[in-house]
Amino acid sequence: MKPTTRIAVLLLGVVIGLLVYRRTPDEKLIRQSIDAAIQATEQADASALSALLTDDFDGNSGAMTQQDVANPLRLARLRGETLHAVLGPVDVEKRGERYVADFTVTLTSGGKVFPAQLGVYKVEAAWRKDGREWRCYEATWTQQL
Repeated sequence: MKPTTRIAVLLLGVVIGLLVYRRTPDEKLIRQSIDAAIQATEQADASALSALLTDDFDGNSGAMTQQDVANPLRLARLRGETLHAVLGPVDVEKRGERYVADFTVTLTSGGKVFPAQLGVYKVEAAWRKDGREWRCYEATWTQQL
């Protein structure tokens, strides 16, 4: 094989390797996790939502744990409730090795499990790498309407 052919083959291998190894940016992975949380809420899938939260999850400064967040979804599923969550714009900002996402979410329901909790919420969610996954370890939310 000629030296120029070897170089061409080597460059082709590098290009193919770079195309195959395209790593998804962390910010995009966090946005995908937020979308998955919205989907889990709409499906009243407590397990799917819990999988996105760390075991030491802290909601609203100690007011809610991972299980406290998941339990209303379990109740909604048992009662056959329909839940809807509409996600507003998401802003993701890197802070050291972690990320913070700010967004709004509108919650509505076709039943009676959550009447006082329905409305528009402003959410700030902090994310950290847990193994290979980005998981939410802290969140605060306030009802806007």
